[in-house]
Amino acid sequence: MKKLLAEIEKLAKKTSLTKTVKENLLAAKTYFSNHQQMMDYPTQLEKNLPIGSGVTEAACKTLVKQRLCGSGMRWKNKGARVVLFLRALVQSKGRWQQFWENIE
Repeated sequence: MKKLLAEIEKLAKKTSLTKTVKENLLAAKTYFSNHQQMMDYPTQLEKNLPIGSGVTEAACKTLVKQRLCGSGMRWKNKGARVVLFLRALVQSKGRWQQFWENIE
C-alpha cells in the first residue's frame, strides 16, 4: 500500500496534469490512506474472511429474493421483516437454537 500511495503522490506532482486529474489523484490517495486496514487482503484471506461482495450478494439472493419475490407475492414491510428475520435465524448455523434458548 505504501508503494501505491507514494506513486500517487509522485503522479500528482507532475505539472502536465490538469487540475481535475490532480484533484482526483489526491482524492484517491486519501481514500486509500483512510481504508488501508480494509484492503489488507492477504491477512483477510489468512483469517478465512471474505474479500469480495459475493458472499453478501449470495445471502441476499437466498434470504430475500427467493422468499419475497415469488410470482404474485405482495408483502407489507412488517410482514416481510418478520419472515426475513425468521429465515435468517433458520439459515444461520446455530442461531435458531440460540434464539429459542433466549426466549425460554
